Amino acid sequence: MSGPVKAGPLHATALSAIHARAFPEDEFWDERIIAGQLSQPGVFGFIDGRDGMLLARLAADEAEILTVAVVPERRQQGLGAALLTRAAEEARLRGAVRMFLEVSTRNPAARGLYQRLGYQQVGRRAGYYADGSDALVLSKALGK
Repeated sequence: MSGPVKAGPLHATALSAIHARAFPEDEFWDERIIAGQLSQPGVFGFIDGRDGMLLARLAADEAEILTVAVVPERRQQGLGAALLTRAAEEARLRGAVRMFLEVSTRNPAARGLYQRLGYQQVGRRAGYYADGSDALVLSKALGK
C-alpha cells in the first residue's frame, strides 16, 4: 500500500496488530475493540500497510481522532502526519468543520506533531490516562 487507505471492520486484525506494536500491552486495542468501533455509526479508519493506523468518529459537524498508532521504527518519518491529514480530509468531506483529539502531557513527540499540523489546546482532563497523566484536548478547524 502507498499511503493511508480506508479501513473497515475486515481490517480489524491488521489494525490491532499495528496498535499492539505501537502501544504498551495494557493500553493497546485488540481486534474485538477495533471491530466494535468500526461498526459504530460515524466511525471511519485508515491503515498504511503494517506500519500505521487511525480511527476517527464523526458526530454532526465535529470529528474526533479516537486513536492513531505508528509502529516505533516508522515514527519520525511522516506517517503519523499522513494519517492525520487523510483523516481530516475525510472528516471534512463528511461535513465536519472541526477535528478534536486528546494527547497525554507525557507524549512530547505527538504533541509536537499535532502542533505542527495546526492543532491548538482547548481543554485539559486531569488524570485521564492510566499512568495518571493529564490529557490535553486539542482542536483544529477543517475549513471548507
